[in-house]
Amino acid sequence: MAQISLPNNSIYKKGNYYKIDNPKRLKKINVYRWNPENNKNPKIDTFEIDLDNCGQMVLDALILIKDDIDSSLTFRRSCREGVCGSCAMNIDGRNTLACQKNINEIKKDINIFPLTHLPVIKDLVVDLSHAFNQLKFIEPWLQNNFGKISDQEQNQSLKDRSKIDGLWECILCFCCTTSCVSYWWNGDKYLGPAALLQASRWVNDSRDQEKKKRLKYIEKNSNIHNCHSIMNCASSCPKGLNPGKAIAKLKKQIVTNL
Repeated sequence: MAQISLPNNSIYKKGNYYKIDNPKRLKKINVYRWNPENNKNPKIDTFEIDLDNCGQMVLDALILIKDDIDSSLTFRRSCREGVCGSCAMNIDGRNTLACQKNINEIKKDINIFPLTHLPVIKDLVVDLSHAFNQLKFIEPWLQNNFGKISDQEQNQSLKDRSKIDGLWECILCFCCTTSCVSYWWNGDKYLGPAALLQASRWVNDSRDQEKKKRLKYIEKNSNIHNCHSIMNCASSCPKGLNPGKAIAKLKKQIVTNL
């Protein structure tokens, strides 16, 4: 039996072709909602969007919902280029950036939740105050030439510069920290992958003169040994970094430099 090849957007019925006018490609998006002002429990709202009227990324879908369907939907966003880390959230069961998650990668409905195990301010916006306070704890700035005036550039060889590759690229989205099982249970004491990755960045910068001081401080105050190398941090990092590897190196440096 011969197969009938149908023109695009048409059906074959009783010997004739019938044109279908612009069928919509609908996608369901389930979004976590919570508003602290209305005293109600969190809920899941379901929206349907037409993919032909939406950009490629999950962030485009959220913007479309906010602009055309529900203006009360609340989430963070800024650069839309995977640089600022503002739109970090849990999408399809994994912490990632909404601006980097392609809708077509998700075959079924899209499920969107806030970053895991952080206090929710509203909808998809979480409170990152504690995480940023922990970042301050490791003093993320170059410590050199204190009390001295110098007109010399702090030159660095290509070899020394390469030692901070895989560390400086962190955008502080905290996808790794909020994926870390140890951080879930010990977040009040354990600094977590993002802060310790940043600590490694400064420890391994050849221009910094306080390496031993930093390592002693980390060893005594960061609870670094709460890292059990489960590697959720590496699998969730949208920049492809490996905080677990950086933490393991810090542990070794603590032992060999103290």
